[in-house]
Amino acid sequence: MNKRDLIDAISDRLGDKKTATEAVNAVLETIQKTVAAGDKVAITGFGVFEKAERAARTARNPATGEAIQVPASFVPRFRAGADFKDLVNDKKK
Repeated sequence: MNKRDLIDAISDRLGDKKTATEAVNAVLETIQKTVAAGDKVAITGFGVFEKAERAARTARNPATGEAIQVPASFVPRFRAGADFKDLVNDKKK
């Protein structure tokens, strides 16, 4: 499922594609801005979006085998909640 499919699924429930598009965009933008600022977004039963630090490391260029330095960076991270994990694993409550 991509973003367009998600909007279509939500518009089927809401009855209006414009409202569904605005809702999806608002949720995604809010999560992105909050995580980029260093805060975490916890949605009970679904999961947690957070900013994580990735340490600097040495890697290899696959074409030449040459060692290269990869600088430290920040990455978004998602941890699924218990209800989401149970749903994916077909566990009934």
